[in-house]
Amino acid sequence: MMEQLDKGYLFTDIGALEVTGTEHGIVSVTFVENVDTGAACVTSVVQQCIAELSQYFGGKRTTFSVLLSAGGTEFRRLVWQALREIPFGQTKSYRDVAMAIDRPKSAHAVGGAVGHNPVSIIVPCHRVIGSDGSLTGYAFGLDRKQWLLEHERRVLAARG
Repeated sequence: MMEQLDKGYLFTDIGALEVTGTEHGIVSVTFVENVDTGAACVTSVVQQCIAELSQYFGGKRTTFSVLLSAGGTEFRRLVWQALREIPFGQTKSYRDVAMAIDRPKSAHAVGGAVGHNPVSIIVPCHRVIGSDGSLTGYAFGLDRKQWLLEHERRVLAARG
């Protein structure tokens, strides 16, 4: 029997976030253009995720504790775990992430794994930049990537 997938939304300054998951963890967090008005959001894990994301956007949260259940290949999961270790308000290059997972020649493959991250913000792919410091691809647009990075810097600055 397939586990019931629940869905909920958070409306932010940079668009609507759709959160999907089960009682065992969050499957995806993505920006969407259209919302499912019939979504009930009854799963406690999905509700917790939306609450944590709301705190993040409100400047009150810098880390996430919600359970994840994103799947992916072993390599992708390794990369996504490395992304979760990039401190709030900081950035790393694809090469830095490749070094962090002890695969120094895999920067291009790291880019592919980052691009397939299903759990935006919680797995902070927006914190990965080009080795020259430039903002590079972000599935939801470079304007959102820049906003997220600036938001994190503002939060850190406000905390002194």
